[in-house]
Amino acid sequence: MSSRLVPSALVALAAGVAILAGLVAFSRPPERPRPDAGTGLDFAAAIATNLSTLPDRQDYRARDATVLSYRRYAAANGSAARTIILVHGSGWHGMQFHALATALAANGLGTVIVPDLRGHGPDPVRRGDVDHIGQLEEDLFDLIAHLKNGGEPGRLVLGGHSSGGGLVVRFAGGRYGGEADAFLLLAPFLKYDAPTTRPASGGWARPATGRIVALGLINTLGITAFNHLPVISFAMPRSVLDGPLGNTATTRYTYRMNVSFAPRPDYTGDLARLDRPFLLLAGDRDEAFIADKYESTIGPHTSSGSYRILAGVNHLGLVDAEATVNAIEAWLTERVPAGS
Repeated sequence: MSSRLVPSALVALAAGVAILAGLVAFSRPPERPRPDAGTGLDFAAAIATNLSTLPDRQDYRARDATVLSYRRYAAANGSAARTIILVHGSGWHGMQFHALATALAANGLGTVIVPDLRGHGPDPVRRGDVDHIGQLEEDLFDLIAHLKNGGEPGRLVLGGHSSGGGLVVRFAGGRYGGEADAFLLLAPFLKYDAPTTRPASGGWARPATGRIVALGLINTLGITAFNHLPVISFAMPRSVLDGPLGNTATTRYTYRMNVSFAPRPDYTGDLARLDRPFLLLAGDRDEAFIADKYESTIGPHTSSGSYRILAGVNHLGLVDAEATVNAIEAWLTERVPAGS
């Protein structure tokens, strides 16, 4: 009996390997997808932002000796209250926070640090890629260490928008989470099938689902040789790609970048370790996520959060809205007082 089962098992195994190989080889994200009518994200305000007062980029060296960059917005009146790091969302870069960072610093709420994550910005080493899963967390830790060594003052608030918010959740749930005193989550991505996520993030994300599934299975076996393959594209509007900032956009991610730029697959585990004060803001017109489901999704796993839904605000507009600045200021004053 067992002699008959062995060939059948081998055939099934061979068939499984063939299916996985086919998915890895032939399931590919589109090169440069265009938003479908009535879907996608509105970049109009983002590309209209006046960048004439944009601070110069400053450099820091990550543990692998790669030079990465950030911009620094000094707090008004030399305030030593807080250091606020803001992490950009998928496909874009730190310049998205220029208006918000300027306002927070001008209001004396802290010195604001805005990095361009590895694989993003004007001149990355490899656009849309990292060396290994988890490297973005390492880079953030190395940035924090650099800032501390440089004498940046006060309590540390780590914040992020969209996928950047997802990375902040991942950071909080990992080995470096204790580095931050508080967290700021601006319409964070949790998982593609989380209750907060609209299908395909409202048309923004175009994943090669078969390849993602196959690589996930292969990675559980310790095989990482194919993690450099692209697995997701973003429907970046032509108005961005054909404009003056088009060369700074990132339209595709590799598997290892896509995994690194989000909470772990069991995102509830990362949420459970989000045990320091955090503020979650989202707009009621968000095209990618469902604002009124954040509290019911996150609340059962952590009691550290404050939640605000801002009226008339969409996904990208969240980082520019005056209501966002006001909400952050009130929360910082109450939950992250300076010097404590």
